[in-house]
Amino acid sequence: MMQLSCDGCYVCSLVFCEEWKAKVVNNLEALVDSCVVVPCSFSHPRGTLPTSRLRGIWHHKSNKNQIIYHSDDSKIKDSFKERTKLLGALGQSNCTLEIMPVKDHDNGPFCFRIELVKTDNNDPTTDMFSFVEDCVEIPMLHEPPKPKMGPLKTAIIGKPYTVMCSVHHTCPSHMPVLTWNKGAKEDVIHIHKDLHNGKWEMASVLMFIPQEGDDDTELTCTAVFHEGLSSLTSLKLNVKNVQNYNHIIIPIAVTLATALLFGGLFVFMMKKYK
Repeated sequence: MMQLSCDGCYVCSLVFCEEWKAKVVNNLEALVDSCVVVPCSFSHPRGTLPTSRLRGIWHHKSNKNQIIYHSDDSKIKDSFKERTKLLGALGQSNCTLEIMPVKDHDNGPFCFRIELVKTDNNDPTTDMFSFVEDCVEIPMLHEPPKPKMGPLKTAIIGKPYTVMCSVHHTCPSHMPVLTWNKGAKEDVIHIHKDLHNGKWEMASVLMFIPQEGDDDTELTCTAVFHEGLSSLTSLKLNVKNVQNYNHIIIPIAVTLATALLFGGLFVFMMKKYK
């Protein structure tokens, strides 16, 4: 039987290599000095194998010898040493990569490579493949994104009030922390949502009861990212006292009632006079 060596896309035709598949996010923003997690999954023609029979490698697309992750640290490019690791188990077809801290030269594109190795000495077999058609590019963010706040609604004194703050990020292994300048910890609910394709949303919902004097006070939400980078967003509370409307509602109601009363009485008197 002919044995096929899948070394990148250079010696494999589509017919023979179609079972080597990978799913990698193609574009993922990263915050410099923070971290980024690149989702990655793969399949190979040898079916299910234990992690010990698999070797995962990440390398530059232009040069597979420019390695940014390898199980053997000595093979990793110096500028990436101790900054990259796999978060998933290769035996579960998970090749997710974490880069931390992110440097401004980590743009990529980076590609995943899988090698099947021998159990006795860990040497590579002829089964190997670089997924150079499924690589990730990483645009750099030099300033942390500002959190968004809402909904902007009028608060009523003595009535429960809720407001949400949210921020997007690309490092679920070290999520940003959202804090408020008002309320206690028990007044806050945190929600972490997968937006898919490597993007996540951290949200914080603040619940409190507005008091006298809260009108025009500043409500601030601060997002602290991994390694301490932070950003914030503020809004002014518009607080009303429900009793403030009585001077409008009551006179209008009295006027209408009086008009109806006297109008009805006037009609009755006219009829009686006639």
